[in-house]
Amino acid sequence: MKELKEVRYNETNIQLKDNLVKGSILPEKIAELDRTITIQGNAIIEGAVYAHKLEIQQGDTEIHGAVFTQLEMYVNSEAKGNIFFKKSVGSANSIVSRALNCHLMFYSDINAKSVTLYNAFIAGSIYADEIILQNCVVIGGVFATQNIDITNSIVGTFNTPSIKVAQQLWLLLPSAFSIEKIITVPGTKFYNLSLADLGSLYKGMVQSVNSGKIEMNIDTDEVKTTLTSEDMQKTIRSYTVVGKVLAADLLDFDKFQNHFLLTAASLGSQLLKNYDLGVDDKGKPVTLSFEKIRDFFFGILHGKIEVQEIDGKFDISDITGKFN
Repeated sequence: MKELKEVRYNETNIQLKDNLVKGSILPEKIAELDRTITIQGNAIIEGAVYAHKLEIQQGDTEIHGAVFTQLEMYVNSEAKGNIFFKKSVGSANSIVSRALNCHLMFYSDINAKSVTLYNAFIAGSIYADEIILQNCVVIGGVFATQNIDITNSIVGTFNTPSIKVAQQLWLLLPSAFSIEKIITVPGTKFYNLSLADLGSLYKGMVQSVNSGKIEMNIDTDEVKTTLTSEDMQKTIRSYTVVGKVLAADLLDFDKFQNHFLLTAASLGSQLLKNYDLGVDDKGKPVTLSFEKIRDFFFGILHGKIEVQEIDGKFDISDITGKFN
């Protein structure tokens, strides 16, 4: 990124291009509550941002503080380059990005009435009424009060009344939940990565025996539970591989380092230093940088990193031997 110019502002509308803002952009009087902020590219804001509407027309853009908009946070569909949000992002209305040619990265949670994201990496969770994800990776959960529409994405888990899924959906945690039955486009595949050897894959080494992705069958892997109180009854559907995980955990799957990898991703910019996941097959340390973790999960999503199918077989003596 080239040298940026510092900017001072007091206008109703702010436009940033080749600017470095040392501090926050927050309203100081009533007239500034309706301020629109437009980032035309190559800008860094080192503090928090409050705007009526925030539009990002082009990367490279970094916002180091929390972001809140009253109307909308919008990324132009033609945007390119890197767009980083280092803290949580919220909106009283919508957060929208359909840009396919930029690296959009959220280091923390997203909270809005409606969220639509394409080609984005979210280290935290998403909370909204309505959520649309396409070609995204969400390390945390996707939680909607109304509905979720997911196409070709990796998510930690989800919880929603209604969900539609197309192409493929990868889950990082053993279970996900909905009230209504999942609606799927024909040919949709579901995979669970809770027993995949993500540590070895990240280091480029051979995957452990008895590890791998689990292909889920939405009909047979569904567990329906009815919750009843004095005045109401509610049915929840759980899509889970927890039985397989419980059996596998008895065979000591801590060596996969999955929890460490996912925790490093979810902490994002809160990490005080870079950690490593051990050494690769050449004896070199494998660092856990945010960008490398993003590339790793998108590599799985796009098929560049192949996760083996889990064998699913184990000797019962291996389990009983642990209790002798």
